[in-house]
Amino acid sequence: MRRVGVVLKTTSTEATELGKSLLHELASLELEAVVERETAAALDTDGDVDREELPSLVDLVVVLGGDGTLLSVTRGPINGTPILGINMGTLGFLTEHPAENLFPMLHAAVEGRAATVRRERLLVTVETPGRDPSTHCVLNDAVVNKSALARMLDLSVHVNDALVSRFRADGLIIATPTGSTAYNLSAGGPILYPNLDVIVVTPICPHTLTNRPLVLSLDSKIEMRLEKQSEEVWLTLDGQQGFPLSTEDVVRIERCQDPVLLITDRDRSYFQILHRKLKWGERGG
Repeated sequence: MRRVGVVLKTTSTEATELGKSLLHELASLELEAVVERETAAALDTDGDVDREELPSLVDLVVVLGGDGTLLSVTRGPINGTPILGINMGTLGFLTEHPAENLFPMLHAAVEGRAATVRRERLLVTVETPGRDPSTHCVLNDAVVNKSALARMLDLSVHVNDALVSRFRADGLIIATPTGSTAYNLSAGGPILYPNLDVIVVTPICPHTLTNRPLVLSLDSKIEMRLEKQSEEVWLTLDGQQGFPLSTEDVVRIERCQDPVLLITDRDRSYFQILHRKLKWGERGG
């Protein structure tokens, strides 16, 4: 291992201070720190790399922040580069390691002792007549929803060319197992064990109560269309990128062939993470 990418939540003073300590530690290990552009400005150091390009340029990425910061790193090519997420935010399902574990986990990664878990992504393609298709990879979810004042949406969903349903709802969530603890969970969808090769389709406030969350194979090919035009309908990817949709657009979703590798604590189970993050087992929890 020679090059380590560094990304942090630039609005966090705590993350910035820890980032400075990280740069000193990397220098002491004789490793090259490749610092993302916004992070470099916060740390007052050199760095002119786009966040989405960083994983493809280094041997390891260290993220100091919350889940949103980590998600911003996973929008581009990963190419098998492991990501070490240090939680400097609130919930932190993806950035599972506390700040005090940064240097022990960093040394384990550098020495080849760190355990990794594979997290699948979804490839989302938006097709609009007269334009080149736009493609994006998401780690958590793709969401079609309406603005606060818009009417209920009419969406048709096909899986492997077969009609699943025409949904009348406030929106629709297509989530990975990793994303099942995000918006999907808030909308009443199931928690999926992260190594399952599945996708969950969860309607948001459906008009028909029998429209329930649907779990599909990860190898499924999903097609969504807006049946009737409604004001301000958006496709949102991992809660960070938004695109307006019309009845002319087709949204296609399938497995992304470039998964994410997260460095994990081999002594902590996924259920222990759920206990801690969701406060399972606590009085009133």
